[in-house]
This record gives sequence, structure tokens and C-alpha cells, in this order.
Amino acid sequence: MTKKIYVTRKIPSAGIELLQANGFEVDVSPKDGVLNKAELISALSAKEYDAVLCLLTDKIDKEVFEALPSAKIFANYAVGFNNIDLEVAKEKGITITNTPGVLTDTVAEHTFALIIALSTRTVEADKFTRDGKYNGWAPLMFLGTDLKGKTLGILGAGRIGSRVAYHAKNGFDMNIIYNDPKPNDYFDKELSAKYLSTTEDVLKEADFVSIHVPLLESTKHLINKERLSLMKKSAYIVNTSRGPVIDETALVEALKNGTISGAGLDVFENEPTLAPGLSELQNVVLTPHIASATVETRSKMSEMAAQNIVDFLEGREPRNKVLN
Repeated sequence: MTKKIYVTRKIPSAGIELLQANGFEVDVSPKDGVLNKAELISALSAKEYDAVLCLLTDKIDKEVFEALPSAKIFANYAVGFNNIDLEVAKEKGITITNTPGVLTDTVAEHTFALIIALSTRTVEADKFTRDGKYNGWAPLMFLGTDLKGKTLGILGAGRIGSRVAYHAKNGFDMNIIYNDPKPNDYFDKELSAKYLSTTEDVLKEADFVSIHVPLLESTKHLINKERLSLMKKSAYIVNTSRGPVIDETALVEALKNGTISGAGLDVFENEPTLAPGLSELQNVVLTPHIASATVETRSKMSEMAAQNIVDFLEGREPRNKVLN
């Protein structure tokens, strides 16, 4: 009998074509957007699907698993998997996979795009120019800050954090400090970075802070009012990890009050809703969760998620297994 796959949202065709080339029947959600809980359960209940290719925007919990007992693999189209209840998946013997590594360079480049946009005030200057306010060169207009010689603080020394630090050190002659559960040999030896044992120590010393931690109970609101108050008034913070890592309301207040100089955000605490007042601030650069959004990377993610399903359904160990 032909294996059936459900894909919860339209994704680049590479993965769909890979599944079809392996003889699977593939149904893709026709909705242009996120399926709500009722819609997702209804869709998964329509057939006895053998696998689900889901996205970070899908909340996969006990109700969803029970709506489709025939599916023993949920392949997440993302590096993170905080959208999936892993405890329930483990209880039910369901394999969970993700797409790590493929987006490292892309997210690191976007992170640095935010850092550069903040340091050069590019977004403010662009709007100023488009609004017809530019009347000629002026010596004090849109003064930014150099990156060379400044200190970049990395919170989370994983793949993406390492790549951001590499660009900072080798491309811009920045000094690197970092915090992670333990020291990282690459940071220490290759980047001459300084390991600091607490988040607070990094925040106090850094001119720019870049966040690259997973969303866990321990990292929710890692950046809060108290920790923001430790930063230099001239400092900037950038987040391309997960929105709830920052208390967004506290961040808005810090930006309004001049506690810090600015922020660059690609993720938000309650996506797609922004904290009140955030979009009105001039000292922030906001992008709509697009740090991995290149043709090359999103296509590779599609293929990787699909390959995980192919491997599982053909009796092989999925290459990117998170659980089971």
C-alpha cells in the first residue's frame, strides 16, 4: 500500500518532489497560512497518514498525535522543535526529526545584517531619504558606531553563534566574549574569545549582544528588565533565536528610556503580534522571522525534512533524529 504523507503548509517544492519520487502520496495543506488546532486535527484525521512534515508554526501536542495514530514520524521543517511535545511523542513511540546545520550560514549572515543595520542606522536613514527629508550632506547626520574594536557578546556558542563570532572576528576585527553552559574550544582557540561564566557578565561588557540559545524553560525571558539594566547605554541587542527569550515588554521600555541604544529582532515573543510600541521605535530593526529565508537554505530544509521521512519509512535511521 502506498505510504501517505501530510505536509502542513506549502514549502519549497524540492522536498515534495523527493517524497513523490520515492513513491509516496503527498497531500499539502491548501491553506495559505498556519492551520489552527481544529483545522490541523481535521486535516490529519482525513486519511491514515504514515508521516507528517510539520513546521515550527504548528503546535504538535497530545491531541494532534492522537488524531493520527498511524503516523510514527513527525518531521519538523526547522532546527528548533519547541513546537512539539517531546514527552508525549516519547510516550507514544513517535520519532521526531529536525533540519539542523543547513541554515547556519544563512542565519548568521542575517544576524550580521541586523548588527550592521543598527551600527550604521541604515533603516532610519533609508526612511529619512525616501520621505524626502534629505537636503544634503551634514556632518552630524545619522551618526552610527564603528564595529572594529568593539566587543560582541555571544549568548549560546552553538553552530550559529560560532559562525556569527567568526564573521565578527575575521571580518570586522571585533573582540568576542561569550557564555554557554561550558567553554567552547573553537571560541577559545580559533577566535581568541573570552569565556564568561554568566549571562550577566556578558551583558555588562558587550557593545553588541547576539542571542543564539534554544527556547527552554530556563531560557524564557533570559533577557528581562533586570538584565537589560546591566547593559551599557551604548549597547545593542540582536535576537535571531526564539522570541520568548526576550521579555519584549521590558525591551520596549529599555529602548524608550535609553537603557540601551537599540535592538535588532527577527523573532518575537508572541508572533506575529508585536509588543505595544515596538514598531513605533526608531532605534529598532525588525524583520519578520526571515533569518533562514534564502532560496538555497529553504530548499535544503525542505529536502532534509523529506529525507528524514524517506529514511524512516524505508526502515533506515533518520539522519536528523531528535527523539526515538
